[in-house]
Amino acid sequence: MTPAELASVVLAAAHAVFEQRGLDRAALPASTVVERPRNPEHGDYASTLALQLSKKVGVPPRELATALADELGRAPGVKSVEIAGPGFLNIRLDAAAAGQLARVIVDTGAEYGRSDRLAGEKINLEFVSANPTGPVHIGGVRWAAVGDALSRLLRATGADVGTEYYFNDAGSQIDRFARSLLAAAKGESAPEDGYGGAYIAEIAAEVQARRPEVRSLDDDAAQEVFRVEGVALMFDEIRTSLRDFGVEFDTYFNEKDLHDRGELDLALNRLREQGHLYESEGATWLRTTDFGDDKDRVLRKSNGEWTYFAADCAYYLDKRERGFERVVIMLGADHHGYIGRMKAMSACFGDDPERNLEILIGQLVNLLRDGAPMRMSKRAGTVITLEDLVEAIGVDASRYALARYSSDSPIDIDIELWTRATRDNPVYYVQYVAARTAGVARNAAEVGLVPGDADGFRPELLDHEKENELLKALAQFPAVVATAAELREPHRVARYLEESVAASYHRFYDNCRVLPLGDEEITDLHRARLWLNNATRTVIANGLYLLGVSAPERM
Repeated sequence: MTPAELASVVLAAAHAVFEQRGLDRAALPASTVVERPRNPEHGDYASTLALQLSKKVGVPPRELATALADELGRAPGVKSVEIAGPGFLNIRLDAAAAGQLARVIVDTGAEYGRSDRLAGEKINLEFVSANPTGPVHIGGVRWAAVGDALSRLLRATGADVGTEYYFNDAGSQIDRFARSLLAAAKGESAPEDGYGGAYIAEIAAEVQARRPEVRSLDDDAAQEVFRVEGVALMFDEIRTSLRDFGVEFDTYFNEKDLHDRGELDLALNRLREQGHLYESEGATWLRTTDFGDDKDRVLRKSNGEWTYFAADCAYYLDKRERGFERVVIMLGADHHGYIGRMKAMSACFGDDPERNLEILIGQLVNLLRDGAPMRMSKRAGTVITLEDLVEAIGVDASRYALARYSSDSPIDIDIELWTRATRDNPVYYVQYVAARTAGVARNAAEVGLVPGDADGFRPELLDHEKENELLKALAQFPAVVATAAELREPHRVARYLEESVAASYHRFYDNCRVLPLGDEEITDLHRARLWLNNATRTVIANGLYLLGVSAPERM
């Protein structure tokens, strides 16, 4: 019995009690939930339904809980119901009902854990959005791992998600990039405000190979060639490195398009219609202080130039005009000051900033070698890049390590730990279960042990303490996925895989033999345990997929 199925049984019991007592059934919710009690000794599941309904119908909570417990105790699959505290229901399932979950998981396969919790929500999720002036640094890599995992989680819970990379191909940083390329081509040092690193010389050489005529142009014309060609080359490299990291975006949005299509003027006019613009000292200002910002913001300078914030406004409006109800933007720790102005900008457009705009801030990442932070990239010169991280520990370990921690916490990634083939390496610990469950299934087939059809499955045989513990862990997966999506916290999936599934499976494996020994006859218990083994493989694989990590069949 799955938690959702048990919740339906609890609600059916409530309907019966209300009918027997003549209570107003309109007070009953359309659905309810059951949860795992913190203390396993309190039962398999707990419900607070009696506490929720008591005040509505004027019946003391323990009295209502007693009536619910009596009715629920007669339901098939329910072994016992105890009342705790002011009216909590602690429910125990019989072995057959609990064990049936293994069949449900295997039959459901890749769909197990998915739900329609966020169905109807159309979400634009923007992440990474590194400037095309250098390789993706380790801070951006964190958002690549977390953002991609979050997009998978949101889709797994029914949301309509569009992932987006904002390509900053306009502005002063691109001019500095072009000047740096020109200087490298001429054999000069990078400008004081320019970009260094071996990659600048590489790109400058590639531009000259593609456009040899650039050598004969004056500096202004040559700089324009280096700007156009260099940005294209750098962005191709960024896209390739992200693709190799397992991250692809639905949309790559060019900032330059906002300017070329007149969208900044459109945003300005929309804000003027809303009554939040004013002119001062020849510049156009947005009165963001009306909505809690610490100061008003300039959109157009007195010389006619647009500000970066004007592009932010136009880009936000563009997303909303494309039908996205919720705009989620993932930014680095150095952008914390953007939250107030962006929320205020959303309100200036007439939106609800708590509903329509969500900004997530990610903290710093350090890559440690021999206990000390790595500071320099062999290629980028000043930062640690995506390639540096992948070269050090691999794609799977990188993605898992970056998604394993709450984004608002700084993290240290120890190269020695994350390359170690031992249980203290979290990704190895989880992937080992994926490989072990696959190995058990292979070995079972070799000795003629197969699960058999669902009708021949005897779930009541899964009554060992460690079998029950593992079943409880597997049952939590849908709720973990839903919570991780709603709270935007992919790390919950990683910790669940480690602390609940992997840990429980290891104890099950050590105490409950799946394969027959020697010439031992294959029994229904072996088959039932094989169902449970295969269910574990399904949950591990589904969970790792949500993190963008592979579930190997061999290690």
